[in-house]
Amino acid sequence: MPITSALFDFGGVILSSPFEAFARYEDERGLPDGFIRSVNSYDHHTNAWARLERNEMTADEFAIAFEDESAALGHRVSGWDVLGLLAGELRPEMVEVVRRCNEKLKTGLLTNNVVSMGVDSPVAHVVEMFDVVIESSVVGVRKPEPRFYELACERLEIEPSDAVFLDDLGINLKPAREMGMTTIKVEDPAVAIAQLEAVVGFPLR
Repeated sequence: MPITSALFDFGGVILSSPFEAFARYEDERGLPDGFIRSVNSYDHHTNAWARLERNEMTADEFAIAFEDESAALGHRVSGWDVLGLLAGELRPEMVEVVRRCNEKLKTGLLTNNVVSMGVDSPVAHVVEMFDVVIESSVVGVRKPEPRFYELACERLEIEPSDAVFLDDLGINLKPAREMGMTTIKVEDPAVAIAQLEAVVGFPLR
């Protein structure tokens, strides 16, 4: 069956990855490489990061909990510092991909976030390009929970096999692939765009 829908993660796909900011922070403070990611992935369904993305705790509560979790893993890190590292920069080439996909396909934005991207958001003009936006902070579930992907399919009125999904994390792609979606891991945007062009069958740049 032809692909009729393109689904995109936000941070690490349309925005530059927060992992780049994490790495700079770790280097500046003498932390082990990948430490912040290791805190976020430890007990990843119930840790502070997961609960914040499901809107189950406030930013103040997250800051305290993250500091405790990081200390338990060997290095105390400010949760407020981590929140400050989340803002990425738009990748113009990926915004163009979304624009072109939107001309021929249904499009969805599937993002784990801590604050809903409303009309006052600096990226609102990009968010508005999508037919459907699924935000963990709004719906109360997050990737890689299967319900997150099911919501996207329901709101777009598609079957999983109708969709291609782009994310920068393999853990988020796995359940989508198991449901029947075509998946693309975004590491180098240019490579990912070429892979997406091959899937959808029309130029994206």
